Amino acid sequence: MRILPVSLTVLLVELANLDETLALFASLTAEPVEGIEEMVPAARTLMLRFRPDMVAAADLARALGARDLSAAPPAAGQLVEIPVQYDGEDLNDVAELTGLSVEEVIRRHAASEFTVAFCGFAPGFGYLVGGDPALTVPRRQSPRTRIPAGSVALAGAFSGVYPQNSPGGWQIIGTTPLKMWDIDRDPGALFQPGYRVRFIDMAKDGRTVSIPDMSRKAEQEPDRTTPHFEVVAAPMPALFQDLGRFGQTGQGVSASGALDRSAFNAANRIVGNRTNTPCLELTLGGFSFRSAARAVIGLAGAPCPITVETAAGKTFDAEAFRPISLEPGDTVRLGQPVKGMRSYLAVRGGFAVEPVLGSFATDTLAVVGPQPVVAGTVLPLNGAASGLASVSLNEAPAFDMPRAGDIVTLDVVLGPRTDWFTQKGLDTLSAQLWTVTPQSNRVGIRLSGDLAVERQDTAELPSEGTATGAIQIPHSGQPVLFLADHPLTGGYPVIGAVAEYHLDLAGQIPVTAKIRFRPISPFSDISAAGTNDIGEDQR
Repeated sequence: MRILPVSLTVLLVELANLDETLALFASLTAEPVEGIEEMVPAARTLMLRFRPDMVAAADLARALGARDLSAAPPAAGQLVEIPVQYDGEDLNDVAELTGLSVEEVIRRHAASEFTVAFCGFAPGFGYLVGGDPALTVPRRQSPRTRIPAGSVALAGAFSGVYPQNSPGGWQIIGTTPLKMWDIDRDPGALFQPGYRVRFIDMAKDGRTVSIPDMSRKAEQEPDRTTPHFEVVAAPMPALFQDLGRFGQTGQGVSASGALDRSAFNAANRIVGNRTNTPCLELTLGGFSFRSAARAVIGLAGAPCPITVETAAGKTFDAEAFRPISLEPGDTVRLGQPVKGMRSYLAVRGGFAVEPVLGSFATDTLAVVGPQPVVAGTVLPLNGAASGLASVSLNEAPAFDMPRAGDIVTLDVVLGPRTDWFTQKGLDTLSAQLWTVTPQSNRVGIRLSGDLAVERQDTAELPSEGTATGAIQIPHSGQPVLFLADHPLTGGYPVIGAVAEYHLDLAGQIPVTAKIRFRPISPFSDISAAGTNDIGEDQR
């Protein structure tokens, strides 16, 4: 067992094989360690998010080392049958890689009984084990930018089914008409850890498939007789956010949440809301809306010019980080921020929006959460409610927002896969300035530099959990800095992760700004003796 740092609040336990991983996961589920908040099992690792104020990393390492990993994995659960049309575009490649005929590939895959070992990558994506060892094949050298939902695929010793259209590098051997993920289903994921899975060859068995009607309920017409805002303009869709969706990793759903949590919290304090009341996250300004009721709003984050036009046609300027009173008929217009990327709009009492899987966060990669807010959207308001606090008049930005072209320094915790890179590669990461490219979004910041980060070799990394702030290095050697909507698991090595206290800053870095990564301590395993305690020594 190796225990590796991921960030100041996350570590990765590397184990010998999947059985040990599942045994440790089962042990920690049955007898939890105080301070562990979330676990993400993967092929040979278990990622743990913990609270350093409740358990130090060294103490956690001792507790993990004392666990019995010889226990058998939990018994297999219910059987799920997946009808497949074996028409995948990589069938011939898989046959060539395995030395089998296409017909034999299909026969062996359909003859196997699989078990859902864990979920990750995307909601409803189950990593299936137990297939024929002869069907072990590598990922594609060049991942596809779009794989259709329902694609049945192979990678390494795993089988899986893509639950939605997404990029990916697995070898596609067929398609299924079943919906693998549906937010209106309980549970939403058709695959759950421990379930048994069999694939049915539709052509051979002559089966027809009865697919339950999973269509969403028709949207109701908005009620304009109650207090509401009506969106006039939204050049980029606004997104409802809170502090994150936790406890759903078993279905492959990550936390998501506001990219600048300090600004999100400030917006709520400005209007006297309870902690974690949902706000609208606005990207690059340009948003405007008309109020149909008296309301108090607050704006925090990237500084946008704010203009209010009254129903009588008079206009006045308002300030961010201060409460703004609105009357019925007032129209609020936000200009573009001169620095930063994202602003947070709160209304006293909160927006009347329904949570999804227990949270108001909108995950753009997983497509989980309230619908994006566009021009014409009607936003119902809760109005005044008991328990609200006094508005805050002393709010200010938590840091100076970066501008396009600025150099932004981010502290980095090295690990968990720093030793997969050469010393030259590590020097390149920290010495070179990395430019933020236009391909960046809430999933991650794509970076470009003159030199690539050099790896020790081209070995393939089994999928393992990833954390917000992780700096993943794909084959190109150009880093991707994961933000809140990152995939739960990934297959490229992570050289380090941005320290939690700099994540809000990372969420505000605009395109063309440059990032300098500053490691805050050398890379080493976490030991029970207390060396390299990521809860203390790396602060």
